[in-house]
Order: sequence, then C-alpha cells, then structure tokens
Amino acid sequence: MTLSSKLLLKDLDEAVLRGSAESRERALWYATDMLMVGSYAEDEIWIFGEVIGRLSDAIEVAARARLAESLANSAHAPMNVVKKLAFDYSIDVAGPILEQSDRLDAKTLIQNIRTRGQSHLLAISKRKSISTDVTDELVTRGNGEVLRSVTANDGARFSNFGFLHAIRRSTDDSILAESLGVRKDIPRAMFQQLIAKASADVKCKLMQERPDLFGEVQSSVLEVAGALQSKFGPASENYFNAKRSVTTRHQLGELSENLVFEYARAHKIEETTVGLSLLCSLPVSAVERALANTEMTLVLAKANDFKWETAMALLFLRARDHRITASDLDDMKAQFSKLNVKTSQEILTFFQSRRQAASARLDEWRLPELHSI
Repeated sequence: MTLSSKLLLKDLDEAVLRGSAESRERALWYATDMLMVGSYAEDEIWIFGEVIGRLSDAIEVAARARLAESLANSAHAPMNVVKKLAFDYSIDVAGPILEQSDRLDAKTLIQNIRTRGQSHLLAISKRKSISTDVTDELVTRGNGEVLRSVTANDGARFSNFGFLHAIRRSTDDSILAESLGVRKDIPRAMFQQLIAKASADVKCKLMQERPDLFGEVQSSVLEVAGALQSKFGPASENYFNAKRSVTTRHQLGELSENLVFEYARAHKIEETTVGLSLLCSLPVSAVERALANTEMTLVLAKANDFKWETAMALLFLRARDHRITASDLDDMKAQFSKLNVKTSQEILTFFQSRRQAASARLDEWRLPELHSI
C-alpha cells in the first residue's frame, strides 16, 4: 500500500472514531469516491471496505441505500461491504446489491434467501444471471411474485427439480404456467407435465406461443393413445367401403367441410376419419388418434378453418355415448374460439412431419392389396 493510501485510511479511521455524524457521512462519500476512481490491490480494497463498513453503520437508511447504489455495479466493491449491504433488512439498501452486484457468489445468495424476506428474494430473482442452485432455492421458498419473476427471467437457469417444483406450484397460477411454458430451456417432458396440469386458457396460449413443442408433446400423447383399440379395427370392410366412397367424392371435388359435418353428425366414424385424412394430408391412423384427443380435434378443425358447429360435431363423434355436458362443451367452445388458424396449421404441419412415415407404414399393414382401390 502506498504512503498516501495509508494516510488517507488513517484520516478516515479517525473520522469514524472522533467525527460528528456529518463528518462521518462526508468521509464515507469521500472514501467511496476514492475507491471508485482509484486502482487498488485486493488487500487495499479490503481495508477500504473495513473503513466504509464502519462508516456505513453510523449513517441513516437513505444514506446506506445511496451507498448500495454506488457499489452495486462496481467490480471492485469491497466484499465485506457488499455482503453487509446485501443482508441489510431494508430492501432499499439490500435491493440494488442483490439485483445487480457480481461480487455476490451463489453461497451468499442462498444464505440471503434462507434468512431474509420475500422482497430480498424478489430482488435476487431479477439478477441478470442466476445459477440452478440459487433458482432451486427461489422456487422452493419464494412466493408467487418471486416465482413469476424468476421464471420470466431468461438469465435464470433451471434444474429439473426447479422446473418440476415450479410446475407443481403453477396449478392455480396461469401467469406462472405461461411463463414456464414459453421458456426456451424447458425440457419436453416438463412441458408435457405442464400441459397436463394447465387450464384450457393456458393450453390455448401455449399452442400459439410454442406450436413446435406443443405439437411434439401432442404427438407423444397420441402415440400413447394409439395403444387403444380402433373402433373400426384394421382392414375392416366398413372402413374400406368408406375409404372408397369418400375418396371418390374427393376426386370429384365434393369433399368439403359441409360433407365432413354431415358425416360427423350422422356418427359415421369411418367416413369422417377418411375425410379428415384427405383434407389434412394425414394418415388415417393419425386422424383416428387425433379424434380421441380433445385438443387435437380442435386443432384439426381450426387448421381447416372449420366453423364451431363442425368442430362440435367432431367432438360428439368420439365422445362416450356421443354425449358431452353443457359446461364441458362451453369450455371447449371457448378454447376453440381462442385458437388461431395459422398457429393450428403450424401444429398440424409439425404433426404431419412427425407422424407421416410411421403412420404410412401402419396404414400399409392395415390396408392389404386385396382391398386397394
């Protein structure tokens, strides 16, 4: 340490011991300014920190808050002072340090989360970079506001535990669920769990925000649904008659929404399925599975720009005993109205690319040559 630095610190130390409140505050700002403009070694910064720390103990909250603002973005702020300010019970003091200072390590942040209030956690949730172990603590101990803040923070890194815990807490919080769903780093398996718990409104919004991931998850869901037995079975006579009839009408240019509506309203499962297969350019097996899933039925209808009456007929077609309660139907109508045609077409395109090859092979097995048109 240079002689001038030693003399400066000696003068500041005397101000701490014998000065008035005003002189101590002046000394604090003088020491802080000197630290900011000077070039010091770590041991010198530490000594500055000792003096500044003692001076800060003797000043009011407003002055400590000003000190925190001064040191928050400094790469050379004394560690001892930064930590003291970070643990100040006044969020006006602790907030700038917790939110902005790069001098705080994960261990210090976790200790702060475990010993301070929600306002401190909220400040930490806004940091430009948050490691997974810190995020784990935030999603475990934070209130709803903290969770929504950290999930909306692109700089926060989530572990699988963090995602899972946040998803569990999102059941009655649509804002949190949406924030989780639009994160680019959410794993598909976690997104699938989120969708399973989400409300109809959240599902609609995530269809529009993440058609890629939603389509991938729905593809997985429908693959599971494919384990269910087909209502008209492989290579059945009814199916091949329907395929021949509907294909002929398609070739004549007569296949339209109105025809699909009439098939569905008459509970003609085979004709409806074949008609949608041709309109959507999807294998019959894929359409059959899609019709067993409410969300995908609505997506198929919206992608073809069908009216609600047609979508409703498709829903009744595969419903148990062709019945749906009035309240459930109202929810489905609201979900359908919120769907966007372009987004639904994007989901359908993804589904086509994902299912085309596998479903085509399955249809070859279900359609032997002796039944070909």
